[in-house]
Amino acid sequence: MGQQAVPSLVDKVGYFWPSSEEFLKSNYKLNEVENELAAQIERAINSGLKIDYVDYHMTTAVSTPQLRTIVEKLAKKYNLGISRYLGEHYKTMFDTPVDTKKADFLAHVNNLKPNKTNLLVLHVAQSHPEMNVLEDMNNKEMSYNQKGESLVSQHRQTELDMVTSPEFKALIGQKFKLTTYRQLIKAIGLNKMKSPVSS
Repeated sequence: MGQQAVPSLVDKVGYFWPSSEEFLKSNYKLNEVENELAAQIERAINSGLKIDYVDYHMTTAVSTPQLRTIVEKLAKKYNLGISRYLGEHYKTMFDTPVDTKKADFLAHVNNLKPNKTNLLVLHVAQSHPEMNVLEDMNNKEMSYNQKGESLVSQHRQTELDMVTSPEFKALIGQKFKLTTYRQLIKAIGLNKMKSPVSS
C-alpha cells in the first residue's frame, strides 16, 4: 500500500515498527491495520500463489481482541484458514539454545503424540554474510553472542541442519507424517476454526 496509505503503522522514516512492542505502543489505527493486511493477502493471491492460510507471526496481529477480529474477518473474507486455529499443538524451536537445539528437536519429534496435529515452527536459513548482520528486534539478547557473532544466523543454520539431517529424515513416516494446511483445512473445515487465544 505504501507508507502514505497507512501512516499510523510506520515510524518516522516510513518503515514498519521494528518490533511488536513498538507497534503495540504506537497509535496504530485499526482501519489501517485492516487495509494493510488485506493488501498483503491480495498481493500474495495476485502473485499466482495458492494461498491456503494466514499466520499471525509472533502473535502481534492477534495480541488484542480488536486486532484478532481483523485477522478473523479477513480470513473469512478471503476463505483462508488461520494458523493455530485448527487444533494444532504448537511448539517453536526459536529460543532453544543453539548448542542443544538439535537434540531437543529430535527428542520432541520422537515424543509426538499419535493422532494429533502438531505445528513445529522453525526459522531456517543458510548462514552467510547477509544473515550474519541480521538482528532480532523483538528479542535483542538473541541477536549476538559475547563474541559479537550473529546468533540469529547460527539459530537459523542450526534449524536448517536439523530438518535436513539423516536423523530427522529417518523419522518421517515412522514417528509422524507430513501434512499441509490445505489438507488440514479439507479434513477439518474452515467452519471449525477456533481461536487458541482466549478473548
